[in-house]
Amino acid sequence: MPSLLSTMIFRRHCDETALSVAAAYRFDSMQQWMVWCTLAAVLLLSAGCTTPLRQWWRQGAKVGPDYCRPVAPVANHWIDVDDPRLVMQSDCNVHWWDVFGDPTLDQLIASAYQQNLSLRVAGMRVIEARAQRGAAAGNLFPQSQAFKGEYSRTQFSRTSFGSIGGIFPGFPRAVDGWSTGFDMSWEFDIWGRFRRTIEASDAELNAQIESYDDILVTLIADVARSYVDLRTFETRLDLARRNVTIQQGSLELAEVRFKEGDVSGLDVEQARTNLAQTEALIPILERGRRATLNNLCILLGTPPQDLDDWLTGQASVPAAPAEVIVGIPAELLRRRPDIRRAERQLAAQSARIGIAEADLYPQFSLTGAIGVSSRRFTDLFQELSTDGVIAPGFRWNILHYGRIRNNIKVQEARFQQLAATYQDTVLRANLEAENAIVDFLHTQLEVKHRQDAVKAAQESAAIVRTQYRAGSVDFGRVFILEQTLVLAQDDLAVAQSTVATSLIRVYKSLGGGWQIRYEQSYVGGAPDPFTPTMYAPIAELPAPSSDSDDNEKSQQKESDEQESDGQDSDDQDSGKKTGDKKSNDDSSNPKADSDE
Repeated sequence: MPSLLSTMIFRRHCDETALSVAAAYRFDSMQQWMVWCTLAAVLLLSAGCTTPLRQWWRQGAKVGPDYCRPVAPVANHWIDVDDPRLVMQSDCNVHWWDVFGDPTLDQLIASAYQQNLSLRVAGMRVIEARAQRGAAAGNLFPQSQAFKGEYSRTQFSRTSFGSIGGIFPGFPRAVDGWSTGFDMSWEFDIWGRFRRTIEASDAELNAQIESYDDILVTLIADVARSYVDLRTFETRLDLARRNVTIQQGSLELAEVRFKEGDVSGLDVEQARTNLAQTEALIPILERGRRATLNNLCILLGTPPQDLDDWLTGQASVPAAPAEVIVGIPAELLRRRPDIRRAERQLAAQSARIGIAEADLYPQFSLTGAIGVSSRRFTDLFQELSTDGVIAPGFRWNILHYGRIRNNIKVQEARFQQLAATYQDTVLRANLEAENAIVDFLHTQLEVKHRQDAVKAAQESAAIVRTQYRAGSVDFGRVFILEQTLVLAQDDLAVAQSTVATSLIRVYKSLGGGWQIRYEQSYVGGAPDPFTPTMYAPIAELPAPSSDSDDNEKSQQKESDEQESDGQDSDDQDSGKKTGDKKSNDDSSNPKADSDE
């Protein structure tokens, strides 16, 4: 116990000169240690004693492999390359939906880009990846930098240290201590651990951007497909209602002839059966239309509602052109976001191999502190109260029992998995494009045949009705031909829809549409191509009620009242507008929100 007490007292009352000598000695020792370490490193590198060190030097003082993109199997040309309807243009049309010439579709896609919630989530992930990349870059600098301060008061027991006065006369029972200072800890990136982490973070950030683009491509295709399906249901409903009207006339004709005794009741029942079957199609088609409309509303980021204010004009299936711009298969590697995402994930995993290999080598660090300490606060900032320490060192995990090397093998195996995934993604992209192209080309021929079938069915139905009215045929032929006409017209509408959706699939498989995030007309004039989807003002969809009109009238009324007020009211109104403008600027500036 006396020995412990002596140590404590020495720390509190040590001579300042002794401290200065000790600090100078430690500093000189540190300099000598760093000189010897530097000389040893230079000798090792110049001698080239080991292969890892030579590789480390060639790779910019980083261990682990440098990333190289693997070879991906890509077809040289499309299977139907000789078909004149395939246009081998170098770049696909960015606004491929313009080929339909439908302004309503253009407006729906623009609104979905601004409001879709899945796209917002993808944008938030991009911001998250950016922040993670920034945090990784911060590890290149001192990892710990802290300013600290402390006050302590120690009181000794008279019972335990009763003889302390005999050893140190005049020693106080209570001792105060004041200290403040700054300390730092810095691990040097000798083996590239932190730089490989930055490489992985960069690749992950790019992968998240490609995920955003992939979701955008899918969103545009889904909106276009839902719109085509919606128009198809409306066309089929219109045809069904027309056939109901025609079959009602056939039923009335059969009833008249039955009353006149020209035919039996079988004709009437057959006419009723035909009419009932056609009428049964209407609720089925209405149900499909409602489900498609609800799905379209979700893509637009709004609750399910009627979009009658938008869906104006004649209900017809959007007409697809006969030609399609496809380019060459090799362009899939740069156009499709899912392929680019798989490649970036592979690059990130390559960097993780280097991070794992860095654990095989020693970690060099530098720890230092500088500050002031004193028993009295008034003496705290005097020259003799200054103290400090600098402590270079290293840490080397030499007995890891195979854990580090097996972790390296794990990272290498994951790299091989992602390499195979990348190549498989390229193959499947080629498959998806080929299937979409063949569907688009062959469904056009199907539409031509079904148009001929509808024309023949219409003429046959008209002839047989005339013959039935004249009494030359029975109603059985009318029954069959009217059913045939209904089915032929419905099949034609479905085939026309298939052509349009096949064209949508072609452009989706080619990775078209994501480039709109660079355009000011879509991003609302913001400088960042991602944040407008998350922060730009959301365009209001037209609601069934007239709430928006009432709000506009109310705002106009308030504006008129403010104009009739005095100068004080004008000043207040001006201040209010300035504040509103600032608020709107802040809400539309994602960079300001991100910085906060």
